Formats: sequence, structure tokens, C-alpha cells
Amino acid sequence: MASTRKRLEALTAGLSIPEPAPAAAPASNGTAAIPPALPGAAAAVETRFPPAQAGQLAPRTGPGQMLAFRGQMQAVEGELAALRERLRQHDGSTPTRKLDPKTISASRWANRHRDSFENAEFAGLKADIEQAGGNVQPILVRPAADQPGHYELVFGHRRHRACLELGIPVLAAIWLDELGDAELFAAMDRENRERADLSPYEQGVMYQRALEEQLFPTQRQLAEKLGVSHTWVRKALMVAQLPSAVLECFRSPLEVQHRHAEQLNTALDKDRRSVLKRAEKVRGLKLAPAAVVARLLGMDGPAKGEKLAIQSDGKTVGSCLRAPDGTVTLTLLPGAVSGLPSEALLKSVAETLQKVRLLG
Repeated sequence: MASTRKRLEALTAGLSIPEPAPAAAPASNGTAAIPPALPGAAAAVETRFPPAQAGQLAPRTGPGQMLAFRGQMQAVEGELAALRERLRQHDGSTPTRKLDPKTISASRWANRHRDSFENAEFAGLKADIEQAGGNVQPILVRPAADQPGHYELVFGHRRHRACLELGIPVLAAIWLDELGDAELFAAMDRENRERADLSPYEQGVMYQRALEEQLFPTQRQLAEKLGVSHTWVRKALMVAQLPSAVLECFRSPLEVQHRHAEQLNTALDKDRRSVLKRAEKVRGLKLAPAAVVARLLGMDGPAKGEKLAIQSDGKTVGSCLRAPDGTVTLTLLPGAVSGLPSEALLKSVAETLQKVRLLG
């Protein structure tokens, strides 16, 4: 440091900053006198040095100016290093922003049946989004290839529909890297399976469309790409491949479970004509799923009603009876529920009704 400073002093020993010219005396006619130009002075030129900070005296010698410049450069380098670190923390992240839901279109692989947007679950989701002022969990989109400023849904169809109907922006994560149809299909399937809110029928229709359009040549390649078992794919396809006459016997195809499809496909293989003939009589009755299957199989109905106990913290607080026609009756014991918090009671009832739905 000492040797560098001595060299700078030796090189700039004869340099000095000229004193500012004294203010000219006002002219006799009352106008300000114009100071004479300095001999040999040229027009001011812009330098590469950062401007001196206000409130500080500029160095008066060459070495002082060089040291001041060095300090300013060190400050700039420090700021750049901090900005680089902030950018590094966001490496690999997917940007999110509020988008107009009208600029987002459903994917050709969309797997939601229209009934998914008309049931109580969707109404509850829509109410939650409206109360929160928007969706908290972002949807995933990719830029549309042929429409600048527009996007294609990867997953989050119900959240997108809710925001569209509410007329509010939808929070979306934008996939900027390359995302082909096969990768989009796999991401959509994975998200739905992890959330466990896609019905067997919707799952089956999704797989069936991918096979029909040759996105995956075989069921085996589809299963391997999605990371699921071949049995899972087969069961899902079994639901989607039921005849439309059979599906129309249910209040909604979303009610059809894997076990229903297995029973009905076995019956169809044995005597397809008889099953379809029974379907003509069952269609429009709006029976519970178990009752529909029983009628289609040639039985009058379930052998007997199902009765389940409603329990909370290991204590029975009531019962849930499902009649042969699918009617569900809840009975609560007054003494058992009198001191039970309403949240705990509602949770116990919901868990029991979920079991009844699975049994149906």
C-alpha cells in the first residue's frame, strides 16, 4: 500500500485543482457581469468517475481523487455482490403472478367431469376462495405456443374455474422451461393423485384419452411414465370403459368406484344383454351406488342395511344407518353429545359419512 501511494504521489506531484474564479463585480448598469473565460479552457467533458456525494468535500490532490474513486468502486462491487446473492437464492424457482383467468384455457388433457363443478365440494372451494380474495395454492400453467399473453392449464382446473366465475385474478405458477404433452400429462396426474380428489371415473377417462391419442402407445408405458402400477391403470380404465347405458344408471359417473366397475364388468362378460336390459329399468331412479349395482346384477338390493357407530375419542355418540335403498339416517345420543364440542362432533359425523360413502 505504501509503495503504491508513493508512486501515485510522484506521478501527480505537479497536479492541483485550480481555485474557483472570484465572483465578478456587478456592472454599473445593474446587470451581472459575465466572468472572463479562463485561458485555454475547453468545454466541460464528462468523466468516467462517479460524481462526488453531496455534503462531502472533493479531494484536492490526484492521490486523494484516486483513493476516493477506489472507495466508490468498492462500494459498487459490494452492492453487485449482494444483488448476485439475491438472484442465486431464486435459481430454479418458478415465478408466480396474478393472471386474468380469461387468458387461461383448459388443456386438451383436462380430466375434470362437468359434475365436478356443480357439487357441494366445488361450491365450498369457491366460497373459500371468495372469502380469501383469491386462491392461496397457485395453479400451474404453461405459455400458449400460438397465443402470446395466453396460457394453458397444467393443473388446478377447479381453482381456475372458481376464480373465473368470481371474476377475480387467479394466482398461477408459470412453467417457463420446456414442457411437452407427456410431461404435462404426468404433472397433472401426479398432482391429482397427491391431492386424492380425482374420482376413479375422471382418472380412467384421462388415461383412456391419452391411450386413444397415442400420447402413450401402451398401458405399460403409461404406467411407467406416471410411476404407478399396471393394476392401478387397469382399474381406472375399467371404470371409464363401462357402457354409457350403465354409467347413466348412477346419479353421476363420479360415484362409480373401482369395486363397482369390477363387479359390473364381470357381469357384462357373463351376460351383457341381461345387464343392459336391467339398466333400462334402473336409469332415472337416482338410487345410491350400492343399490344401482345390486339392481344391475339382478338382485333386489343389498342383503341388509349397514349400521355404523359414530364415535368420538373412543366413545359412541350415535349411529349411522344406511338402508337398502341407499337412504342414510343419523342418530345422536343426547347424553353422549351434550358435553361434546361441536367441532369434535362434526368431525366424527364426517368420518362416519365418509365410511358410508366408501361402503356404498
